[in-house]
Amino acid sequence: MREICYISDETVDILNSVTRHCFFPKKHQLIKENMYCKVAYFIEQGMTRSFWLVDGQEITTSFSCAGGIVFSMDELYYNKLSEEYVETIEEVEAYEIDLKALSDLMATNIELCNWGRIIHQNEYRRLHRSHKELLTLSAKERYEEMKIQFPQVCERANLGYIASYLGITQPTLSRIRANK
Repeated sequence: MREICYISDETVDILNSVTRHCFFPKKHQLIKENMYCKVAYFIEQGMTRSFWLVDGQEITTSFSCAGGIVFSMDELYYNKLSEEYVETIEEVEAYEIDLKALSDLMATNIELCNWGRIIHQNEYRRLHRSHKELLTLSAKERYEEMKIQFPQVCERANLGYIASYLGITQPTLSRIRANK
């Protein structure tokens, strides 16, 4: 968290007082579509992926690694059921925080408010860039950009998840990787 923006020791102490250290096995669903989760997770170690289920097919929308946070934006900001799933794709060590506590802290602590703003502006930039790349770059160019932006994901995630995120088939991604 401190890598994103400055957070004082006092704010870290406040966070420590309202979070719970937890561990999850690979393939554990942290957030489920059409359910309230009521918590967010600060990822300490491991990796998660977010996805939608469309006509029975999983469509990967993002990945989170150590230093990231995962939660249902629908739930936190709009008090609606989640529209996506978040599952661990590796064993994950995380800190869990109640969404109400997180929301209250972001409303009363300028450091956490700034942290949230920076997280969201970075996510908006990622989404904007991904949309542009999907519309303007070839599959090979999208994969090359992903390797630059998310090297950990490209090294550690299942090829099917990466292909889904890029909007291509797994055989296409395998051919791209073979023709380096």
